[in-house]
Amino acid sequence: MKTFHELYLEILKQEAKEGRHLIDDYNPYHMDCLLHPEKHAPVVHTQQCEECAYDRACMTSCVFDAIEEKAEGIHINADKCVGCGVCVDACRLERLAANKDVFPVLKTVREQKRDVYALVAPAFMGQFGERATPGRLRSALKAIGFKGMVEVAVFADILTLKEALEFDRHVVKDSDFQLTSCCCPVWIALIRNIYAELAPHVPGAVSPMIAAGRVVKKLHPDSVTVFIGPCMAKKKEAHEPDIAGAVDYVLTFQEVREIFDAAEIKPEELTEDGKEHSSRAGRIYARTGGVSEAVKRTVEQLHPDREVTVRPAQADGVPACRKLIDQIQKGETNANFFEGMACAGGCVGGPKAIVSKEEGKAAVEQYADEAVYQTPLENPYVMELLARLDFGSVEEFLEKSDILTRDFGNGKNAVQV
Repeated sequence: MKTFHELYLEILKQEAKEGRHLIDDYNPYHMDCLLHPEKHAPVVHTQQCEECAYDRACMTSCVFDAIEEKAEGIHINADKCVGCGVCVDACRLERLAANKDVFPVLKTVREQKRDVYALVAPAFMGQFGERATPGRLRSALKAIGFKGMVEVAVFADILTLKEALEFDRHVVKDSDFQLTSCCCPVWIALIRNIYAELAPHVPGAVSPMIAAGRVVKKLHPDSVTVFIGPCMAKKKEAHEPDIAGAVDYVLTFQEVREIFDAAEIKPEELTEDGKEHSSRAGRIYARTGGVSEAVKRTVEQLHPDREVTVRPAQADGVPACRKLIDQIQKGETNANFFEGMACAGGCVGGPKAIVSKEEGKAAVEQYADEAVYQTPLENPYVMELLARLDFGSVEEFLEKSDILTRDFGNGKNAVQV
């Protein structure tokens, strides 16, 4: 019987050649995972294991208790799994893998019934080769059949401004503090599911991914949005009930590379199609400390003489995030802006990145250094985007638009201190 990976590659080759061939000798569970990923958790088992020589390391590694043991073996609870990927690394038998959205995406692109837009995470620089510039990647995605490519870093710009304004309004005493709500769905899941008492300190804001999806769908009704990044957890975030519908599918960098390989598309050899509109602030979201740096600089621009300044603290990796939260709860830190990333190095260290986190960070930093604008306050494309959405000012957009907001379960959409 074909393994999960063998079945995936065989179907992918057929899809790339627009073929339709009967595939024999497959596990129905694996086929259902590949054809209907929305029905399954971000992590799936590639081979069932009734017994384990490693004391169910996958179960003990999961802080969300998403892996359950049943008579037939392990079961991954799709409601509890957030897609952090820790269990995949913990399974020394290599019987867990990331779920894949490739085939529904390719089917949607091929049907050409609706325009499909690629929303590319800020961590994309360097992932597809040194010569695969943003413009060439855009050309490669259009070659697959995407209508266009949108850099999510532009929406990180807008979220930076929202978080800076939230900080300016609510962190006015040395005892006040704010936890970032941007970027990392695992950080948010930790707070919502395990440390709910801290939820009032999180701005009621969506991630840049969700903001991008909502804006694209507002500007292009009936379009399909596909987020592309290094993160498995984004697959779960896209389907969370209060924000579902903004992003239809999530592909990882590795999945996109596999599509390029199967279709024999080489981004580095294509022509430039460049439309970069993000500032340095949005581009550095891809690495640890990027959100903090972006918000700190924007707050300083808003009020250069502010008495209570942004004093950031960061953590990356789930254990480090839990340690930082423990310090907050015990009052063992004097920071007032906390940023958590589930992956070492930030998004550039995501489980489905193609290059090392060091290479990814270097590429992101270079791209950030090339930015014409440093913060969203300097970026004219932010105002241009808001104008297209019929908002006359940033304040009006932040106050009256529901595009950026969500409820983290505490009934409030602003920081309460």
